[in-house]
Amino acid sequence: MPLDPTLYTAALHAGRTPDPTHGAICAPIVQSTTFVQPAVGVDRGFTYSRSSNPTVAALEASLGALEDAQAVAFGTGMAAITALCLAHLRAGDRVLHSSVVYGGTVRLLRQVLGRFGVRAESVDTSDIAAVREALKEPAALLIVETPANPTLTLTDVSAVADLCRAHGVLLAVDNTFLTPVLQRPFDLGADLVLYSTTKYFDGHNATVGGAVLGRDPALVEPLRFVSNAVGFAQKPFEAWLTLQGIKTLPLRMERHCANATVVAQWLERHPAIAGVAFPGLASFPQRALAERQQDGPGGMVAFTVRGGVSAGVSLLNSLRLCALAENLGAAETLVTHPASMTHADVPRADRLAAGLSDGLVRLSVGLEDPSDLIADLDRALHVARAA
Repeated sequence: MPLDPTLYTAALHAGRTPDPTHGAICAPIVQSTTFVQPAVGVDRGFTYSRSSNPTVAALEASLGALEDAQAVAFGTGMAAITALCLAHLRAGDRVLHSSVVYGGTVRLLRQVLGRFGVRAESVDTSDIAAVREALKEPAALLIVETPANPTLTLTDVSAVADLCRAHGVLLAVDNTFLTPVLQRPFDLGADLVLYSTTKYFDGHNATVGGAVLGRDPALVEPLRFVSNAVGFAQKPFEAWLTLQGIKTLPLRMERHCANATVVAQWLERHPAIAGVAFPGLASFPQRALAERQQDGPGGMVAFTVRGGVSAGVSLLNSLRLCALAENLGAAETLVTHPASMTHADVPRADRLAAGLSDGLVRLSVGLEDPSDLIADLDRALHVARAA
């Protein structure tokens, strides 16, 4: 699908104004702990950087403008989802999450919040009947990742939103893999949208950060309260770097999609590959849903190497251009073994039940010449097959 052309202008200008003091076109890095107040009870909008900071506020304005929403920025993606839970869950609440979801989310919900009386359960959100059944029991929140990390399984956000609305359940959608350039969960019915800004928003492997956005102030203000109370605030320099990344976000997402399509099509034809998941492939089981709710397939590809875990590990250890790392969404191509890296804390039985095999490889396709990426993968696959 063609991208919304207004996004290119919005990414550069929305939520941004030249610095009124010096006219700087980039928001200044306000690296200050505190802010002098002109009189008791009077301030200029900022008092202490744990509560708010001008550079972080500029990032929040930019993020919010892309979603037509209010944004709260956090120091990490995990701080963002933790604040979301602390703001909108209470002891005894039941929270549902997609059965395929980032391993850190599962760890937070079960091993941390579970100690405080929050009951977390997984549900296959790609199966609307399963969601309908799960919502027969009262729940406070449903957290959906779509595309899911790392299998790229999709959830029909509109259908799930209708069910949540009927049962009075908040719906939070983690849109990290697509960003508002390729998917707009609010327009599909989400109440809150969650991001690890570490990924595509930054896009350069330079920061960690997170954000939660909402269109209802009643859902956003508790996030600000928790951020201040617990100390989850984003830092000024990281906020400034992320602001620079956002300027090229639509251009990068366009290139990520194009490169990932070329690489996924090549992988699908390779005799050493047992299976490829990528929403842009005709063979992708949920291709129709991807075309309906996304404006592009994204830059993430999941695949399995013939020969099992040993062949997959050999491939990962033999790559030269594609970097073995846990991040994604960067300009550089990154490759990950989820079972031993990003999802190592998820019980193996749960992983396998959700379709996350021990041999699955997650590829975050970067901005390089795709022919160079294919050459690197081809050479490494030959090594893996010979091992």
